[in-house]
Amino acid sequence: MQYRPFGRLDWSVSALGFGCMRLPTTDAGAIDEPVATAMVHEAIDRGVNYFDTAWPYHGGESERFLGRALQGAYRHSAKVATKLPSWAVREPGDMDRYLNEQLARLQREHIDLYLLHNLHRDYWRQLVRLDVLSWLDRIVADGRVGAVGFSFHAGFDVLQEIIDAYDRWTLCQIQYNYVDEFYNAGTRGLRYAASKGLAIAVMEPLLGGRLVDPPASVRALWERASTKRSPVEWALQWVWDKPEVSVVLSGMSAPEQLRENLACAERSAVGALTDKERALMAEARDRYLAICPTRCTGCKYCEPCPNGVAIAILMKAFNQGIMGDDLEGARRQYAHMAEGERASACVACRACEEHCPQGMPISEWMTYIHQVLGEGRDYRPAERPQS
Repeated sequence: MQYRPFGRLDWSVSALGFGCMRLPTTDAGAIDEPVATAMVHEAIDRGVNYFDTAWPYHGGESERFLGRALQGAYRHSAKVATKLPSWAVREPGDMDRYLNEQLARLQREHIDLYLLHNLHRDYWRQLVRLDVLSWLDRIVADGRVGAVGFSFHAGFDVLQEIIDAYDRWTLCQIQYNYVDEFYNAGTRGLRYAASKGLAIAVMEPLLGGRLVDPPASVRALWERASTKRSPVEWALQWVWDKPEVSVVLSGMSAPEQLRENLACAERSAVGALTDKERALMAEARDRYLAICPTRCTGCKYCEPCPNGVAIAILMKAFNQGIMGDDLEGARRQYAHMAEGERASACVACRACEEHCPQGMPISEWMTYIHQVLGEGRDYRPAERPQS
């Protein structure tokens, strides 16, 4: 395993971190605990020393699972990061209530890294009004938390505002990959956070798995390269190539994914790509964005829908239908869905949109997806909702 500095802290982090949002599941949708536990232990045995979870992952079960998995000989083998559910904090007392419950879920008296989750302008300013920064000082002072940071899904100006508001940030977690180089915080935000001494954790390096099986036009680029890599390794090495990046988080749903990512991490290095390869990646980004219909990463923060709409399934089917040039296949899948799960069941209550890290107008997308998949309307990129 390769290791990197972690901001101002005096320890090194594994290049690959284990994200606990997409753990393997059973047919019933529960975490497949024997498989997931074996993956956690294998990751640690192979040198991974950073695990990232959060209050809502797997319907609240991710933290509990990780608490059970990191017992016995593995209890002190890795750093654990979790997050305050920013959207759920309504009054100052909520912050302690959530943190104390998370300590109980994780079966710990101390959490190594504690982040404010999914910050954008509104969540951030609401937390500031509730004096969150004084509270962060207190939870570090009383020993419940080792260091604090935030995860982020907004533009550069908001990122700069957050960083400049508090001089005790340790960690900034951003969505970053070769497709999102200029999206949200982007490379500009990455460099600004690093210039202030923050460790950088990268989430969605594979864009929710969508870069694992890229469009044929992108695959054709890889075939031109003299160094042969899988689409997964191209994407991961692009992120590790950046000197500002501390750890790359991957949500792995199967042992095979873990082993592929471990092998890639062992080959990782700053400056591993040549200038020619970086130019190839930029071309791949442009080709991908030219045909990608929606920004959905399948995180499922939008669910459960109060009306039963299967938002993530619909988004995935639509993306795959367009990018795989198989719109008829997506229409057949749509026709076989239960009527209450289809996009036509959306009542535009917009409850989902408050939680979408990508800021997507989901209700508008539901209308459009139904028109294309349910009513047979032609897909016209210029008419799609703006993500």
